[in-house]
Amino acid sequence: MAFRRAFSSSSQFRHTSPGNLNINGKDSTLYRLSDNRKFEELIDVFCQQKRIKEAVDFLHRIHQPSPRVYSTLISVCARNRFLELGKRVHAHTKASNFIPGIVISNRLLHMYFKCGSLIDAQMVFDEMPQKDLCSWNTMISGYANRGLFEQARKLFDEMPQRDNFSWNAVISGYVRQDRHREALDLFRMMQENDSSNCNMFTLSSALAAAAAIPSLRLGKEIHGYLIRTELELDEVVWTALLDLYGKCGSLDEARGIFDQMSDRDVVSWTTMIHRCFEDGRKKEGFSLFRDLMGSGVRPNEYTFAGVLNACADLAAERVGKEVHGYMTRVGYDPCSFSASALVHVYSKCGNTEIARRVFNQMPRPDLVSWTSLIVGYAQNGQPDMALHFFESLLRSGTKPDEITFVGVLSACTHAGLVDKGLEYFHSVKEKYGLVHTADHYACVVDLLARSGRFKEAENIIDNMPMKPDKFLWASLLGGCRIHGNIELAERAAKALFEIEPENPATYITLANIYANAGLWTEVSKVRKDMDNRGIVKKPGKSWVEIKRQVHVFLVGDTSHPKISDIHEYLGELSKKMKEEGYVPDTNFVLHDVEEEQKEQNIFYHSEKLAVAFGIISTPAGTPIKLSVLLDVTTTVRRNDGRVAHFMVLWYLEDEV
Repeated sequence: MAFRRAFSSSSQFRHTSPGNLNINGKDSTLYRLSDNRKFEELIDVFCQQKRIKEAVDFLHRIHQPSPRVYSTLISVCARNRFLELGKRVHAHTKASNFIPGIVISNRLLHMYFKCGSLIDAQMVFDEMPQKDLCSWNTMISGYANRGLFEQARKLFDEMPQRDNFSWNAVISGYVRQDRHREALDLFRMMQENDSSNCNMFTLSSALAAAAAIPSLRLGKEIHGYLIRTELELDEVVWTALLDLYGKCGSLDEARGIFDQMSDRDVVSWTTMIHRCFEDGRKKEGFSLFRDLMGSGVRPNEYTFAGVLNACADLAAERVGKEVHGYMTRVGYDPCSFSASALVHVYSKCGNTEIARRVFNQMPRPDLVSWTSLIVGYAQNGQPDMALHFFESLLRSGTKPDEITFVGVLSACTHAGLVDKGLEYFHSVKEKYGLVHTADHYACVVDLLARSGRFKEAENIIDNMPMKPDKFLWASLLGGCRIHGNIELAERAAKALFEIEPENPATYITLANIYANAGLWTEVSKVRKDMDNRGIVKKPGKSWVEIKRQVHVFLVGDTSHPKISDIHEYLGELSKKMKEEGYVPDTNFVLHDVEEEQKEQNIFYHSEKLAVAFGIISTPAGTPIKLSVLLDVTTTVRRNDGRVAHFMVLWYLEDEV
């Protein structure tokens, strides 16, 4: 030990050749060692200083190296993945007529697998006169870790005896390669083997396989085995049980497992929270997240991303801001996908200003962040900004994907850029080598139909490589409504009736088109068909959150305490707008009534009631976020200018 300490602080020296040392000053101790032929100790020093090549070179100075020297050098080559140096050590054992025992042969096996040389490992294994469990297990795990299961399973079947490591190596290897049923078959064989006892590693692998299939029955069998054997479970197995029940849709049982866990780590918390969100139990998910924040366990980026994505799905911006605030307090990586989730939630909630601010703080925005921002601008009435950021994405060197182009094509639709949209549509395949998706076709058909270019839209539909879906036909039907194309509207409606015959939106839109054309007999037929099928259109429903209280409005609603003030304000707006030339669009009112009555019907739309209430309840400059039944969120910034007056009465004209 005194000798090794003397060298830990010695200066570096340059080794010019196996027979020559360049000595300078403090390397005199090294010189004495070499003079005294203590080369083995010198090799130890080189290894400690990570001068592996020099250590291997000094093998040639030793007439017959001891097994310890070979073992040390092989281990250090394996640890640093120095394949060529390891091969030199192996070659030296042969040149010096050294016969390696099982221990050194096993170290050679390990080194070759660690360095990725499977052929050399197999040669060593085949040359070994004697093999122990470690030899077989090293080979099996080496092949299994590289996905070569035929070789791993062949060795497993040939080995004279097995231990837990043998079973676990193959079972866990099958799980990693998504061969879950084979993993479970082997787990059953292990249970039938009297000499083998399942440990926590085996059980967590088996549970992971059952969860991935997913098979609740098989998972419960494994859980039953755990209960029968009265094993003391560790965190990994508890979390695997939690994941099993969650993935199999048995959330109550998953929650029962979670509540039994005495020591919950961030993985178990995150798993339970995400399962709640995936199962639609949003309130429970948010409640668990608040419990996590008070538990002393720090959430990780997976936790944050899951909660933020749930906020985006619900357009729950307020909760998203709370999570953002917590992330800022505890610190988060601006390059992580939790930062991308922040961009997504603000974009989805219509707050593109904060979304862009978070985006600008990211040193290297990923494609998800770029796409979230582009889609956010496109969906919130800022198509020019969406296209601006798409061009910025291209300049950054980031390659767009199929989802990015959905946002781009949507932006072109909202901006009325038909030719530009077609150019982008064709570039998906021709320029970027991507495959057109059903969403791309729906977007481009929507783009063409809104502009009245129906022949081009029909041509695209007729030449699609896949069957048109309901979104495409709905886009076409919407365009027919704008331009009064009855013939094509009937084709689109017929296709929609076949895909989703119970959807009232198709009947209502077709009736709107007939009503606009004055075909009241056809309107009656549509309504009669709805009655015969028992299809009822739900009344329009909108809600707005003011001071953390949600106010819900239905079409023609008179139940709100402020309804008189709302009607008074809407009346003032209507009067001012008419004075400035606004003419209400009553074409889509589905009743053959006088024009004045049609205007009155439009007057009581739920969106208008909600926006009016938001305006009279907040100070100037307050953003008002409105959600409607169709899962759409619209933002109106409250001010007293002429533009705001027009925005208030901009909403759908077909609600009644």
